[in-house]
Amino acid sequence: MKKELIKGNEAVIKGAILSGCTHFFGYPITPASEIAQAAAHYLPLTGRTFIQAESEIAAINMVYGAASAGVRTMTASSGPGLSLKQEGISYLAGAELPAVIVDVMRAGPGLGNIFPEQSDYNQMVKGGGHGDYKNVVLAPNCAQEMCDMTMQAFELADQYRVTVVVLTDGNIGQTMEPVEFPEEVKKAPFKEWSVQGDAKTRKNLITSIYMSTDALSKLNIRLQKKYAEIEAKEQMWEDFLIDGAEMVVVAYGIMSRISQNAIEELRAKGLKVGMMRPKTLFPFPKKRLQELAKTAKTFFVTEMCAGQMIDDVKLAIEHRRPVEFYGCYGGRTPAVEELKEAIELAYKKMVR
Repeated sequence: MKKELIKGNEAVIKGAILSGCTHFFGYPITPASEIAQAAAHYLPLTGRTFIQAESEIAAINMVYGAASAGVRTMTASSGPGLSLKQEGISYLAGAELPAVIVDVMRAGPGLGNIFPEQSDYNQMVKGGGHGDYKNVVLAPNCAQEMCDMTMQAFELADQYRVTVVVLTDGNIGQTMEPVEFPEEVKKAPFKEWSVQGDAKTRKNLITSIYMSTDALSKLNIRLQKKYAEIEAKEQMWEDFLIDGAEMVVVAYGIMSRISQNAIEELRAKGLKVGMMRPKTLFPFPKKRLQELAKTAKTFFVTEMCAGQMIDDVKLAIEHRRPVEFYGCYGGRTPAVEELKEAIELAYKKMVR
């Protein structure tokens, strides 16, 4: 496929189809609605299944059923919808079912409004539902990565038998940019553990209920070993003008793009500022932050929320360096000049 000017939300579905996703179950919600709209258009054209469920709760349970049958399946929503899906996500984790969820974040709490925010971080990265489980969480910052990370999400989901969340904000979902799609169309591998209604898989059991304390304990031990393996192997990040940086900005999604522009202008003024962008929020790129803490004097976290990622940064650097913060609320996206002034103020505080 050639390069195409396309919204980030629509790029998700084209990437999913190229990844071998055959089933999408969803319920429309702004600013994620174009994902369901694109799924409704493109999946039937390719002989695949789109169902608009009667509710968000129904959609996530349909994902559970399709994942049990061994197909590549997904859903997409925004904050209020993801809140309704939390029980189902916990069930997916308990049954060790691979699935992909796209969260295009909007402002909250409550119904909030339809403008972009980054306040679903704790909900998605820290679990959100009941029990000791984790989602792998990928954080794209452009339409190209909305496609690429959706494709990567299906690979990781199958590799580890986990739910993988593509966590983005309304700005990235709604932005139209050139996206280059791969030519290869993948097929989901056969899953020996799945239940497909035939003799080969008749003895398989998919469940998240364990009546024995020993059996449930073994499941949880296995899950924690799996998450530890993911944490060791799958940390991803991107550096920007990091060489010689005395202050390291940590940002993801739209805030990483605004930060890039601000940092370029500050570098031109002689300020030694760089950025580390987490591409995975779980596993959080602790290894890179620990390396940067050896030379950087301070860190600067910026999010479109009250500061939900800041604790992960502090824990990663083991509180060895000061961490400054700048946040925006209510769906308001800061201008480059506004963020630049905040970073510069923190920088001057550092050098005093």
